[in-house]
Amino acid sequence: MNLLEKLSRFISNYMAVFVILVAVIALFAPWTFTWAAPQIAVLLGIVMFGMGTTLRLGDFRLVLKRPGDVLVGAIAQFTIMPGLAYLLAKGFNLPPELAAGIILVGTCPGGTSSNVMTYLARGDVALSVSMTMTTTILAPIVTPLLTWWLAGAWVDISLGAMMLSIVKVVIIPIVGGIIINSLFGETVERYNKLLPLISVIAIVLIVGGVVSVSSARILETGALIMVVVMLHNLLGYALGFVIAKALHMNLAKAKAISIEVGMQNSGLATSLAMLHFGAAAAIPGAIFSVWHNISGSLAANYLARRMTREKDAEPAIQN
Repeated sequence: MNLLEKLSRFISNYMAVFVILVAVIALFAPWTFTWAAPQIAVLLGIVMFGMGTTLRLGDFRLVLKRPGDVLVGAIAQFTIMPGLAYLLAKGFNLPPELAAGIILVGTCPGGTSSNVMTYLARGDVALSVSMTMTTTILAPIVTPLLTWWLAGAWVDISLGAMMLSIVKVVIIPIVGGIIINSLFGETVERYNKLLPLISVIAIVLIVGGVVSVSSARILETGALIMVVVMLHNLLGYALGFVIAKALHMNLAKAKAISIEVGMQNSGLATSLAMLHFGAAAAIPGAIFSVWHNISGSLAANYLARRMTREKDAEPAIQN
């Protein structure tokens, strides 16, 4: 067990490296990961189930304790990233499937890795967790509606089918994880340190699967999509931070909102794109998965250093 825990820690710490390595292998030797592409929805469900096992019903009280902060964060999440995605798709004149893919990344909820990055940035972890939970719960309604509204000019979208997909691959696994944790908390606690290993493997396979079936298109348009994805992510961090500070939030809260807004659940975007729009539309989500883990680590380091130069009115981690 100790060996597995050490392996889990090692892989989690170097997740970005493994994601890049697998992406490169899948790009130049697609046959190595084509088998993973049909399993993307299942793999995402595994990640979401793992997230659920880290939660208890009591954790949702955090949202009720700080409704104002969470509301600001959720509105920022579902306005900044979708709006940026639409403007970038228009500005770079992206082909329909790639435009739909980048918009889908923007309309998805925050990713679970944002909580870790907020902790490393010495930000308000409780706010980050509350935002992730809130936007994830809202996703079955908000994500399809925003995608239909913003991407409908490029591709045909079935609202009902997309809502059902999100319920299946996100809500049901998370609820299942919460139930398991509530009923068998001690057992789950014993194996909790292994969950990052399973989640990272699933995320790496998602990226490998998408890259493998889209390798030719990535080689053709990869530079353009990389620029769009980087701008989307970095502008998300910046605008999230600016809005939080404009609303006179302290630095810890601003860090949490900045990271939460910029880091998307790109696994969900990738899964939905594969299910509803095709492999090409999943390319932005796959590249975002690689890039935001790199940028998130850099952003966390930068923001953590800023904490030494500015004082907050409230502690970085609130309960």
